[in-house]
Amino acid sequence: MDFRILGLDPAPFRPMFTMTDERLRELGVLRVRIDSPRSAPDRITLDDAEPGETVLLLNHVHLEVDSPYRGTHAIYLRENGGERFDRINEVPRALRGRMLSVRALDAAGMMVDADLVDGDRIEPLIERLLAQPAVSYLQVHFAKRGCYAARVERAPEPPVSV
Repeated sequence: MDFRILGLDPAPFRPMFTMTDERLRELGVLRVRIDSPRSAPDRITLDDAEPGETVLLLNHVHLEVDSPYRGTHAIYLRENGGERFDRINEVPRALRGRMLSVRALDAAGMMVDADLVDGDRIEPLIERLLAQPAVSYLQVHFAKRGCYAARVERAPEPPVSV
């Protein structure tokens, strides 16, 4: 089964990238300089910020549903990160080599299934979870810290030509 992995839409966050540190603090957001490699996975590009780069650290509602599974957590956003990750059957670098929690949710935002997986072996788990008819989409979280990482959906069917 083909799948689509999505980073966050950058549009709602763009105004923050030009705010002063003082204004960001008023909003509960921190501007942080990265010192270590693979310590700040960007949720838009789904790549890691490099040492020396700055990121915004903020709380984000990653599951805005009216269910007990509604969720928020801290995320990193690179200030000059680039385009939103939106690819079919491609796992982004930020998910590789990390322990992940993959949560399968139905249309009402209720958790149907979940499992842990090494990011280097995520594809079979994605396929298994998306094969369940009750599952609408998956959320991937970094298991160690619990932070939201990305959304996974079934890939759209290609148009049929006649």
